[in-house]
Amino acid sequence: MRSVVVQHVPFEGPGLITPALFAVGSTVSVVRADLGDELPAAAQLDVLVVMGGPMGALDDHEHPHLAGTRELIADCVRLGKPVLGVCLGAQLLAAALGASVRRGPVAEIGAGEVEVLSADDPVLGPFGPRVPVVHWHEDTFDLPGGAELLARSDVCAHQAFRVGTAYGLQFHVEIGSQELWEITPYLPVGTRISLAEVDAVETTGVRVLERWAEFAAVVVKESR
Repeated sequence: MRSVVVQHVPFEGPGLITPALFAVGSTVSVVRADLGDELPAAAQLDVLVVMGGPMGALDDHEHPHLAGTRELIADCVRLGKPVLGVCLGAQLLAAALGASVRRGPVAEIGAGEVEVLSADDPVLGPFGPRVPVVHWHEDTFDLPGGAELLARSDVCAHQAFRVGTAYGLQFHVEIGSQELWEITPYLPVGTRISLAEVDAVETTGVRVLERWAEFAAVVVKESR
């Protein structure tokens, strides 16, 4: 199984997603789109992961690679390949499928929770009704056509959704103590996430990502 991670900034890598994919026998290649790495074609991968970043999902003028990323996402969804979009990646997934992405009513930054809305979802369902997460976004999105809303928070109605084999997570569950050390210098002034808070995120996040990787592996196996 071949997994490709599209990374947009140096401090938002795949984190806990990588060991989850390794555990199901996948290779993991990181494409640094911000450094000019060439995006693969959908046919060259089995699983696509698209990470976060401070840019907007439609900021093509400043970040020309975003248009190609949206096209790659759309191709993977069309082919039924597993996709995981995290934060900006979720916004790019929504945009790639024709939904509107815009500035949200308020910024949501720091440790918090989301409410899981679908107890039947194979990835998030077992961990409801509330999941500890790290929030770091100012934008939000409408749901694409045919999407199932999976999670919400008190200030953001659309926190997670699924379209076929593609998942969009507006929040972060891939952040552990190492990733906290990497992102802390870039957090807005006055924002503090404690080790205890990120430990809670990591404890649940590892299990969420394990279930997602297992889901992805089954999809890939059944498609062969």
